[in-house]
Amino acid sequence: MSASAYIAGFGIAVPGGGLTQTEMWDGFFAQHFAGDRMAERVFRGAGVRRRHAAVNPVVEDVSRWSTGERMRRYVAEALPLGKEAVAAALADAGLAPADVGLLAVVSCTGYVTPGLDIRVAADLGMGSDVQRLFVGHMGCYAAIPGLGAAADYVVARGRPAVVLCLELTSLHVQPGADDHGQIDRGQVVSHALFGDAAAAVVVLPNAAESRRVGGLEVVEIAALTDAATADHMTWDVTDLGFRMGLSPEVPRVLARHVSDMVSGLLGRHGLTTADVDGWAVHPGGPRILSTVAERLGLPNDALDASLGVLAERGNCSSATVLLVLDALRTIRRPRSRRATVAMAFGPGLTLYVALLRGTT
Repeated sequence: MSASAYIAGFGIAVPGGGLTQTEMWDGFFAQHFAGDRMAERVFRGAGVRRRHAAVNPVVEDVSRWSTGERMRRYVAEALPLGKEAVAAALADAGLAPADVGLLAVVSCTGYVTPGLDIRVAADLGMGSDVQRLFVGHMGCYAAIPGLGAAADYVVARGRPAVVLCLELTSLHVQPGADDHGQIDRGQVVSHALFGDAAAAVVVLPNAAESRRVGGLEVVEIAALTDAATADHMTWDVTDLGFRMGLSPEVPRVLARHVSDMVSGLLGRHGLTTADVDGWAVHPGGPRILSTVAERLGLPNDALDASLGVLAERGNCSSATVLLVLDALRTIRRPRSRRATVAMAFGPGLTLYVALLRGTT
């Protein structure tokens, strides 16, 4: 039986050629929000330069589509993206589809049965006995519990696992105003930030294979939920798709918890923030990142990977923290046995943190 699990391959897939924030505002959202100056300031200050959208709002307005219409489109758009990301991750890890023992799919932006787990596994040629897990409606932090479930499987079974996070937030554009003509600022913020992406990782029981591709050992995963603030971030199924509720108090709640939680996790392994080579912090927005950096006392460049993903991809919900981990490989791969911290947060209000360790 393996004693540890190791992230050993990454695969990324995004829809279309991408749109700049200016193109999205000028081409759709300026009219959608009736020229509201506050909405424009939010878009300009979101820290996003470019995003990808499976449903391009400049071409196609889905804000009045029913949930059923959006789910049918989800199937059509998600399957090829998911297959592309998983195939790339397997190739990066040097594995064949038939080697996979578990496929875990994470998504909060679409639902269908038979699900993406069945369809991706079958189309790529995974075995008929592959175990499958679907993690749904947990929101932006869901990649980390998904990774935890995959790591537990790898340790228990000694077989490789794949985690696919796939989010199509562009399917859930909401009406610009309510029946009384009032604009919901939370919707403005979410539409200014969110983008679409698929990100997959391979998790192995073999440390030697992980070293070959510059992998990361999964050391520990921790969670904290502040149930008293559950209404601060919501994701509701409505007749017009899924609607986000977002309170401006989220950064303050995060500020109360992040330092103690991270120092406690690191302390259990005899570490401090000075021992961390890489920070993969979910870029929920500029205020979120500045709050984390301030509370943890991080160097000025510690969150460059997170800021870069926010700028070029936007907030892609559960896929985002995997995008940041992949970006860290190119700008600052952790040294052998040095720590990386992956962190994400979402509805609950919930904070998930993964302690990872470089294998090369």
